[in-house]
Amino acid sequence: MARHVFVVFTNPTSEAQEAEYNRWYNDRHLPDVLDVPGFVSAQRFRLSDTQRAAGPFPWRYMALYHIDTDDLKGTLATLAARSGTSAMVMSDALGAERLAWVFDPITAEVAKKD
Repeated sequence: MARHVFVVFTNPTSEAQEAEYNRWYNDRHLPDVLDVPGFVSAQRFRLSDTQRAAGPFPWRYMALYHIDTDDLKGTLATLAARSGTSAMVMSDALGAERLAWVFDPITAEVAKKD
């Protein structure tokens, strides 16, 4: 079975909505996405205050999802079909602009040797 990484960049609609955005994302959205066949794990990240270069940084939040499927188009179609339905309720606290890409591994994971 093929492994894919789905990378999603998002922001809340405003600072006032940030707590609601994070509550919804963590408690509702991640479980809804993981209910889509093929999605096997999810983890969220917040942009660190320490960066190698100066911004601007348009996205403050990133989610990484691992997908195991031999039918990536079908898995993504199911995700899209569920989005905005009772199976995947979207929050008004989620900013309208977001970016999502799927990556395929080209190497095995490499771990640091002691």
